[in-house]
Amino acid sequence: MRLLLDTHAFIWWFSGDSRLSIPARQTIADDSNNILISAAAAWEIATKHRLDKLPSAGALALDISGAIAGQNFEELPMTVEHAARAGALPGPHRDPFDRMLIA
Repeated sequence: MRLLLDTHAFIWWFSGDSRLSIPARQTIADDSNNILISAAAAWEIATKHRLDKLPSAGALALDISGAIAGQNFEELPMTVEHAARAGALPGPHRDPFDRMLIA
């Protein structure tokens, strides 16, 4: 199964935070699953850490690619097409990071 982690799920997985549910932890830990981390999550982590909105994600923010590789997760790039889709999404989603993850 291919699973795209949202930003907080990735942060919670990386830090061992108990806010990540046991079923989610088991699914992420299952080696038969392909875990994807979007470039949008890296963008959000770096941006919010810089703005001091994610002070606990300092180690992750310093080497996001290394953290992804260290967990055997897969980087999911963003393209111009993703950006266009994110901008065109209908509905009330105001968070640009969530819109990119959806796209």
